[in-house]
Amino acid sequence: MRIGLISDTHGLVRSGVAAAFRGVERILHAGDVGSRDVLVELECIAPVEAVRGNVDAFDLRLAATLIRDIDGVSILVTHGNEVGSPTPEKLAARYDADLIVFGHTHRPIVRRVGNTLVVNPGAAGPRRFNLIPSVALLTIESGDISVELADLAL
Repeated sequence: MRIGLISDTHGLVRSGVAAAFRGVERILHAGDVGSRDVLVELECIAPVEAVRGNVDAFDLRLAATLIRDIDGVSILVTHGNEVGSPTPEKLAARYDADLIVFGHTHRPIVRRVGNTLVVNPGAAGPRRFNLIPSVALLTIESGDISVELADLAL
């Protein structure tokens, strides 16, 4: 199964997202969605589940965290701001999951902490902090997890 991981869209779905997510079966959004229009646009690619980020007061129906078991892999999605300045180590200490997906920092990262893989797909929305916008592609195959970061066209 291929899953698109995205975060920090802040109201913008870049044109490169559709190409990066071609063929994904679902999309997990790690918060700071920015507007309902983002979720509608992403739904045109694949079914979307999203969590609330620190700028997402527009929709109280977004949960702070999302826990899913997909093909035997436990996945926790959070924005990460609940631990202050999130790091893979802080999130792995707080949550028990095979994979933790977070946002907030706008910095893409894939790091293993103990038995947990922690991923920040980076920020896919307006360019900030001199960082290249990015997303990530998660592949789950027979319980094995692999993640590939993908830069978005500027």
